[in-house]
Amino acid sequence: MANVAFVGLGVMGYPMAGHLARAGHEVTVYNRSAEKAAAWVAEYGGRACATPAEAAAEQDFVMVCVGNDQDLLQVVDGPEGILAGARTGTVIVDHTTASAGVARQVAQLAAERGVGFLDAPVSGGQAGAEHGQLTVMVGGEESVFDLARPVIHHYSRMIRLMGPVGSGQLTKMVNQICIAGVVQGLAEALNFAECAGLDGEAVVSVISKGAAQSWQMENRHKSMLAGEYDFGFAVDWMRKDLAIVLDESRRNGAQLPVTALVDQFYADVQQMGGNRWDTSSLIARLKNGK
Repeated sequence: MANVAFVGLGVMGYPMAGHLARAGHEVTVYNRSAEKAAAWVAEYGGRACATPAEAAAEQDFVMVCVGNDQDLLQVVDGPEGILAGARTGTVIVDHTTASAGVARQVAQLAAERGVGFLDAPVSGGQAGAEHGQLTVMVGGEESVFDLARPVIHHYSRMIRLMGPVGSGQLTKMVNQICIAGVVQGLAEALNFAECAGLDGEAVVSVISKGAAQSWQMENRHKSMLAGEYDFGFAVDWMRKDLAIVLDESRRNGAQLPVTALVDQFYADVQQMGGNRWDTSSLIARLKNGK
């Protein structure tokens, strides 16, 4: 069993850290809100620390799951950051969805301290985290990946090394491009079915057995038809992710006209007050006549 720190106990990190504790690892946690860390310790055991540096001390692995590039740099660098406490040979596994650029920056900072680094964003949402069924896309050196894979395994169903540092984040960008297009297509289809006077449930029961089937259709059509969006992956976070995608596309020359359009549709949802709605709320703007 390993000594593991988990930094960031949000809707994803909290259950991910829990899987590590249940697997028998010695888990130390840090969260910006100390109350959340205390609640985790009360549920799973282990111990909570006041700073990322304290949490990282004497650990084999430090898993990170925070909000964005700025949050990642804040918990990694500086006098109270992970690198201030981590010993030589520790491996940082970053599950934040962030830019490939910041992944490379953090990897360089870690290397200067003799610390390994993997960028390892995840897909599967809160339900995937709770059930230990996440997909993990990893960038980094193969030798470091081989060390961390048995630990990551406890909350994943698919783990793959995609290439050097930054490759995990680039793969997550591909994932978000696909989701944006699929959710918009599903929103339009379900709205069309309702406008045509069809039974939406009946339509999905048929087309979900053919070429139109998708995870979004299987898991979100009921709530979309019911106009229920108060759960799942928030629109604010999706717009953060799509901003990273569109910024990267400007660097690599990829054309993303549909992704850019769907990003603006999500801006419409935000203007409707749907900042914290699930990403499937794209159908709400259609029902609202947008």
